[in-house]
Amino acid sequence: MRKSDGFLIVWAALLGLFGASFVDAVMGLRQAQPGLAEKADMVERLGLTDLVLFTEARYTRHPSQADLHSAFQDHPFALDHFPTGSLLPPPMLKRHPG
Repeated sequence: MRKSDGFLIVWAALLGLFGASFVDAVMGLRQAQPGLAEKADMVERLGLTDLVLFTEARYTRHPSQADLHSAFQDHPFALDHFPTGSLLPPPMLKRHPG
């Protein structure tokens, strides 16, 4: 057996596993469809939001949800200890009160 034969066998096996991952994704989606519909209905009924952009800074968890009760952390010269603060600015409510 040549080295190229071994390479082709490994490549074919990996390609088969890659294709199997798509088949598994389709099967999983079909099984999860009833549960997803129920959850979507519950979210709409309760008016929930499920958007979570980042887990660090309190104003990057959801742009419309700011922690208004965090004393001494939202003044103009406050240090931002979280790197996501440089990716997503505070919500408009925090930038332009009024």
